Amino acid sequence: MFEFFLNRRNVGKTRRDREHLTVIGATSGDTGSAAIYGLRSKKDVSVFIMYPTGKVSTLQEAQMTTVTDENVHCLSVDGSFDDCQDLVKALFADPLINETQRLAAVNSINWARILAQITYYFASYFSLIRSATFNPSTDHIRFITPTGNFGNVLAGFFAKRMGLPMSKSVIATNENDILHRFWQTGVYKKHCGRASPSMKEDENGAGGVKKTLSPAMDILVSSNFERLLWFIAYDVYGSDRGGVRETRQAAGMKVQEWQTELKTKGEFSVEKKVLDVANANFTSERVSDAETVATIQDIYGWSNTPGSKGYILDPHSAIGMTAASRLAEAATGEHIVALSTAHPAKFSDAVELALGKEKDFHFNDILPAELVGMEDLPRRLRYIQKKDGLGSVKAIIVEEVEKEKNRTYV
Repeated sequence: MFEFFLNRRNVGKTRRDREHLTVIGATSGDTGSAAIYGLRSKKDVSVFIMYPTGKVSTLQEAQMTTVTDENVHCLSVDGSFDDCQDLVKALFADPLINETQRLAAVNSINWARILAQITYYFASYFSLIRSATFNPSTDHIRFITPTGNFGNVLAGFFAKRMGLPMSKSVIATNENDILHRFWQTGVYKKHCGRASPSMKEDENGAGGVKKTLSPAMDILVSSNFERLLWFIAYDVYGSDRGGVRETRQAAGMKVQEWQTELKTKGEFSVEKKVLDVANANFTSERVSDAETVATIQDIYGWSNTPGSKGYILDPHSAIGMTAASRLAEAATGEHIVALSTAHPAKFSDAVELALGKEKDFHFNDILPAELVGMEDLPRRLRYIQKKDGLGSVKAIIVEEVEKEKNRTYV
């Protein structure tokens, strides 16, 4: 799409009169490679993907860094996904680099990503109807979404507002459980949840992100949660306002107040009426690494799954299925849909830990042909020291885009 619109805008333009787009993104694993493969070798487009060093899976990193097209730039940041995301937000907040480099986003900061994810919920609903086990006139449905940056959960929220008959959305977190704690207490606090012997503490110490078996969910501050807060604030604090414009401003001011507290104090709390509205639409579940492994093992042993061997879940999908099992045991009488999020081959540590002792399991059997040998290919990336700050990232972007323009427009 980027290329399509750029081609239209650049018709008849030559050399440096052509518009050039700089796409930036932060990834905890999958978004980066998807963006890279979609934009590699595209004319008039540069893509810069930041990911946390050592905190994506080996194969996920290989998928990004072995793409050697000259318009693709992988930046490995010595921090957490939150640090990468902060850099992206800071770039968009910088008016000068926005003007000179024409920035665009690819991860769930970009509203277009949320629009696409809304379709998952409607597709699941219509699939249930076609199955003849679901009566839309009388039955209820509850969606369970493993989440880190909250984009897919937010998409479900919008699907419900668009008319999808969903009773509630279940937010499934790993041990980086800031969202779960918020739904339990009304306090959004940037510290790690309960300890787990399977985890290693981040360099940031007790206040940092914990490294788990589900790295795409190792996030503390979820960008799209801020968007949900605006809608909740609109409903809660807008009733005594005169018009839509005033209500929107009131909601924005309230969210700004909460975000300022988060930045300055490391936490914020909401009134009971805000938490009540949040709980009217959502519930939450927290899943440990040990429970994730147990679920992968359990479902591998199911006899009614597709394929000749047991079904293999990735660790993120296993978190959703763990939450689904809890709801099923509670016998709510609702239909439960758990969203699956990734291919297990990208998370060898978790899968091998869960299934390595199974006699019929061989990890290479689930590795797609396209990924075989990828980890041995040449790599192209640059390392970013967090202490060097935004200035170093800006300098790299300006330098690399200038090189690309010089190669393209000579």
